[in-house]
Amino acid sequence: MSNPQKKRNFQIEAFKHKVVVDPKYADKTWKILEHAIHEIYNHNASGLSFEELYRNAYNMVLHKFGEKLYTGLVTTMTAHLKEISKSIEDAQGGLFLEELNRKWNDHNKALQMIRDILMYMDRTFIQSARKTPVHELGLILWRDNVIYSSKIRTRLLDTLLELVLRERTGEVINRGLMRNIIKMLMDLGSSVYQEEFEQPFLEVSAEFYKGESQKFIECCDCGEYLKKAERRLNEEMERVTHYLDAKSEAKITNVVEKEMIANHMLALVHMENSGLVNMLLDDKYEDLGRMYNLFRRVSSGLSTVRDVMTSHIREIGKQLVTDPERLKDPVEFVQRLLDEKDKYDKIISSAFNNDKTFQNALNSSFEYFINLNARSPEFISLFVDDKLRKGLKGVSEEDVEVILDKVMMLFRYLQEKDVFEKYYKQHLAKRLLSGKTVSDDAERSLIVKLKTECGYQFTSKLEGMFTDMKTSQDTMQGFYASHPELGEGPTLTVQVLTTGSWPTQPSVTCNLPAEMSALCEKFRSYYLGTHTGRRLSWQTNMGTADIKATFGKGQKHELNVSTYQMCVLMLFNNSDRLSYKEIEQATEIPASDLKRCLQSLACVKGKNVLRKEPMSKDIGEDDAFFVNDKFTSKFYKVKIGTVVAQKESEPEKQETRQRVEEDRKPQIEAAIVRIMKSRKVLDHNNIITEVTKQLQSRFLANPTEIKKRIESLIERDFLERDNVDRKLYRYLA
Repeated sequence: MSNPQKKRNFQIEAFKHKVVVDPKYADKTWKILEHAIHEIYNHNASGLSFEELYRNAYNMVLHKFGEKLYTGLVTTMTAHLKEISKSIEDAQGGLFLEELNRKWNDHNKALQMIRDILMYMDRTFIQSARKTPVHELGLILWRDNVIYSSKIRTRLLDTLLELVLRERTGEVINRGLMRNIIKMLMDLGSSVYQEEFEQPFLEVSAEFYKGESQKFIECCDCGEYLKKAERRLNEEMERVTHYLDAKSEAKITNVVEKEMIANHMLALVHMENSGLVNMLLDDKYEDLGRMYNLFRRVSSGLSTVRDVMTSHIREIGKQLVTDPERLKDPVEFVQRLLDEKDKYDKIISSAFNNDKTFQNALNSSFEYFINLNARSPEFISLFVDDKLRKGLKGVSEEDVEVILDKVMMLFRYLQEKDVFEKYYKQHLAKRLLSGKTVSDDAERSLIVKLKTECGYQFTSKLEGMFTDMKTSQDTMQGFYASHPELGEGPTLTVQVLTTGSWPTQPSVTCNLPAEMSALCEKFRSYYLGTHTGRRLSWQTNMGTADIKATFGKGQKHELNVSTYQMCVLMLFNNSDRLSYKEIEQATEIPASDLKRCLQSLACVKGKNVLRKEPMSKDIGEDDAFFVNDKFTSKFYKVKIGTVVAQKESEPEKQETRQRVEEDRKPQIEAAIVRIMKSRKVLDHNNIITEVTKQLQSRFLANPTEIKKRIESLIERDFLERDNVDRKLYRYLA
């Protein structure tokens, strides 16, 4: 067998290769490249072979002459840029910027060609030697030799600022040229743009607008001033769009805002005869919108507008609710409140961008001044009464809802909602019992709104009143069905009211005519026979009657009168003349009611079915009364109302207030017990706070009354005082 062949391995440890380069190679090659750069700058590049030039630059770098190439480039470009700088310096007047722009464009084109030729150097030598890349180098050299030239630097800034000023004063400038020059500064770096233009531009602008705003504030009214400020702001934003750096917009608008708005805010809003208050009074929506949009741009701007608006609304609201003349007509009083609310709602939606903070300020202002007048709850209820009696006739369902929603808006501002409830119940009772409500749907709609706002407890009695009216209809049908013999003669309609649901009325005695008294007695017997354990008391002061009357010459009318008026008129069937004393004795109607009753029968023109001696507007106890045989009316049916004061008398007000205070006591006690049951131990101040918070949806609890209720609960062993800390209370289970 033959021996296997041995394997041989050869490895190269090192290899040295010598390339012989002509010592003058680098100089020759650079001369070629230097010539090319000169030709490029002199616009003679068309005869150059860029492929050959690239290869020459490539070889120089490859043969380690990168440093020579780079240094030569810097020297050559610097020399050309110095010449260019001299050319720009020599340009006169308006040609200065044009020459600068032209040379900048030439430099950029040259730089692009040079970068293409030296691309290999850019990618290799410059990166390894950590040198500045060719394009960036060209920008730096332009900056240092042209822009930073002592004869160009200041002149350039002054020229640019002068052009801006000329444009601000209405001249037309070459925006394209401005855009190119500004872009040049931006291309040289953000610091160059900021230092060489933006910062001085902002400083000069601040001075300009400081002077202009002072001039405007002295000669313009507020509306005109705001228009000018808005126009200036728009001009500056437009200027940025056309030829400045986009980042400059916030800076220059800040300058305008500070100098034209922030520094003059108070002077503008309080400007005599044209400031914010005058704008509000005159409904200047456009000016108000402009003020809102300008002031929102500066710190505390909107709060300044809001504060002045709030003070104004509170002031006019206070005048409105405390003016004795306005208090004479409750309906007009509430209508003025609604008109004011509509006015400022429209201002806030149209001019103030529906700003929630302004809406909140408006609401707090209304809540403030509405509660300055203790009669606001009563007046709002009277307004509702007027609308639901007659004011909503012929009004569409949608418009009715709008009016009711406005009423609810005022209702929410009331701190004493329980006082409103008291009056509303009284007025609703009168509407239901007299059949004078315009729309049952509107009545029920308002009750639903009140229920949604305040809960079931608030409206349960109101709903009970409607239930009673329906039940009464069924009761009357049953009564007449069981007494068919009553088909002839007077008819009786009785509304049976549940005591707890209706406003408390004093049971007033009144002597009814014999035929009506007998009929009422039959009804009493029927009702008590069908309902056990109930008691009826007649409320004659709340009833009405239709009576047929024949006067002197046989003229006949049907008179719609109150129960009291019926009792008086029926007396004249047996007498031609009756004195006040005789009428009072026969009817036993209370004196105040009787006087109003006789006044409406004898003293109201066109309704005077009685006449009196002596003739006067007031009723005296020595007066005598006769049937007015000469009474005539073009209507067969004549309604004779009772002369009543729409608003409560002082004693009636006191009585209503007293009833409200009495009704509050159990509510305060219930709140205290609920809180203490949950907390077990609580100090006095915290009880006051918690109770006030719990009850604020119905009324503003008086701390003194809360203290009295605490004392009452201690006496009845619901609470006890701590032995050590007398202001600490414990709940007793």
